[in-house]
Amino acid sequence: MRFYHSTTMGWLENLQSGGVLVIDGGTGSELRRRGAPWGDATWSGLAGAARHDLLVNIHMDYIAAGAEVIIANTFGTARFVLESVGFGEHFKMINRDALAAAFEARERSGMDIAVAGSISCLPPGFDHEAYPDPERERADYQELADLFDAEGVDLIALEMLQDDRHAALACDAVRASGLPFWIGVSCRLSADGQSLVGFDYPGMPLAGILDALLSYEPAVVNVMHSPVNAVARALTEVRSRWHGFVGAYPEIDEQAPAVSPNGLATLGAGWVEQGARVIGGCCGTGPEYIRALKALCAV
Repeated sequence: MRFYHSTTMGWLENLQSGGVLVIDGGTGSELRRRGAPWGDATWSGLAGAARHDLLVNIHMDYIAAGAEVIIANTFGTARFVLESVGFGEHFKMINRDALAAAFEARERSGMDIAVAGSISCLPPGFDHEAYPDPERERADYQELADLFDAEGVDLIALEMLQDDRHAALACDAVRASGLPFWIGVSCRLSADGQSLVGFDYPGMPLAGILDALLSYEPAVVNVMHSPVNAVARALTEVRSRWHGFVGAYPEIDEQAPAVSPNGLATLGAGWVEQGARVIGGCCGTGPEYIRALKALCAV
């Protein structure tokens, strides 16, 4: 199994050459684990802004562990989310600072890794009834994508897409930016264990999410922020509809982690056998998990 170092579009060339691309792990959960101030409704957006040096160190630790793509701490920093906690006027400063931390980590590491900007469909205050109207929502995703383009990210990682409405607005806005982008769908097993549904949308089948989003033709379709017990089935469902690159970067239970770094690497080996070409971690996974996945890819 081969692995590569990325330069600008090198991550795509690596995938096209048949390699497995290792990305980073959870950034927000790692900020919290290392003591960054928490408690706001933007997930880790304000925590990273308050602890720039800590955020740089987290990115550097992931690079040292073997990540070839790091994802900037912009998961919860769309303008409509920042406005919900009174920080809308600081939109550019907060996002530029998050991107600067990722770029600084890359420069200090001396490694030719790629930097992705994250865009999620996180609702204000985690309240799914609090989204702005669709036109405004799409415009704010577009604004964030345009800022990423201006600041020089290598790609955009659309994350935690789990419905057919808000996720489609985000995909439409990001596609219009012209930057290469990944989509990350988040799912879990249904209550009866018989099917896959949106992570926070138990009435939305994963199949419906995919049918709404795959026409946007992303560079990679990832199963992300999904429990490890849902990933293999989700990859099968994705590959039944999508013939491009797929990946997996799951979350683990932060309250009672049941999956060790080596355990995740063992699971990752199975996902690679299924065709996953991007692997990493989401919430609850730190640098030690990425190091274990990298060791898998070096075999």
